[in-house]
Amino acid sequence: MSKAASRTLFALVESFFTEYLPCQRGASVHTVRAYRDALKLLFEFVAQRKRRNVASVELSDLDADTIGRFLDHIEAARSNSAATRNCRRSAIRGFFKHLIRNDLTHSQQYTRVLAIPSKKARQRPATYLEADDVRAIIGKPDRRTADGWRDYTLLLFLYNCGARVNEAIDVCWSDLHLTAPRQVRLRGKGQKERLLPLWRETADALHRLSGMAGTHDQQHVFLNRRGQPLTRDGIDYILHKYASAVVSERPALSRKKITPHVLRHSCAVALLQSGTDVTVIRDYLGHASVATTGRYITTNLQMKREAMQAFWHHAGLERSSAKPWKPKPDLLAFLQSL
Repeated sequence: MSKAASRTLFALVESFFTEYLPCQRGASVHTVRAYRDALKLLFEFVAQRKRRNVASVELSDLDADTIGRFLDHIEAARSNSAATRNCRRSAIRGFFKHLIRNDLTHSQQYTRVLAIPSKKARQRPATYLEADDVRAIIGKPDRRTADGWRDYTLLLFLYNCGARVNEAIDVCWSDLHLTAPRQVRLRGKGQKERLLPLWRETADALHRLSGMAGTHDQQHVFLNRRGQPLTRDGIDYILHKYASAVVSERPALSRKKITPHVLRHSCAVALLQSGTDVTVIRDYLGHASVATTGRYITTNLQMKREAMQAFWHHAGLERSSAKPWKPKPDLLAFLQSL
C-alpha cells in the first residue's frame, strides 16, 4: 500500500470538508454532518472489505463496484430505506465530483461511480397541518411569561415564514425590519438570502420580545434561558410541548409526528390554498427548484376536491332526473323460466 496514495485521499477528504463544502458551496453544518456520516460509513465498509484499517484505504479502492456494494450493504445490513440510500449516494456523488476536480488521473474511475443510478423510491406525501390546527398550537403558550412569549413568537415566526430550523436559529435582530414594510432577511441553504414579509402580528410579537430583559442586547433573536441561541433540539422540544397540549382537543393530531419542518410544510400548503402561484411559493420557501415546491400540490387533498368540483361545474354536467330503470315482473318471469 502506497503511503502517498493514502495521504492523497486524506488530503482530498480534508479539502472537501474544510474548503469546498463550507467556503465554496456554503453548506450548512447539518449538510456537512450528513456528508461526514456517509463517507465515514463508506470508508469503514471499504476497510472491512479490504481487511485493512481505515487509514490504509486508497483512492484506487473507491471504484464503482465497491460503491455499488456499499449502497446495497446499507440497505440490507443497516435496514436503510431506498430514500436514505439515495441520500447517502448523493453525499458520495458530491465527494466524487470534488475528486474529479482535483484528481484527473483517476477521472474515469470517478466518472463510473457518478454513473451509478439512484434507486426508485416511493415518495411519501408531506405531512402538514391545516391552518386551524396550527392556530391552536400557536395559541397554547402562556404569553404572560417571558418563556411563553418567546415560544409564541417563535411558533408564529416559523409558520409566517415557512422557515427552516437553521434559518430561525440564525436570525438576528439586524435581519429584522419591524415597521412598514415589515420584513426579515433569512439565510438558507448555501447561504442564499431571501427577504420575506412579516404579518403585523409577527412583527408586534418580535417587537415586544426585543424589549424583554436579557434579549435586547443580544445578537440572535431566539434565545434559551442561558442567553444562548436555541438549538434544533430546543425548537423541536418547544413545538412538541405545545402540539402535545392540544391533542386532547384535536385527537387527530396524535397520529401525526409534528416537527418544525411540518410547520414549513403547513406554510406551503396554506399559501397554495390561498391561490398563491407555485413559483412565488418556491421563492418564499427558498427552494432551488419549482419541482420541490410542486410536491405540496400532490399532498393537498382539499385542493384536489375543490379542483374536482370546479371541473364538474365547468363541464356543465348535471345529474339525470330520470327515474332508474327497473325490470317489469313479466320480464323477470321470462328470465326465471330460462
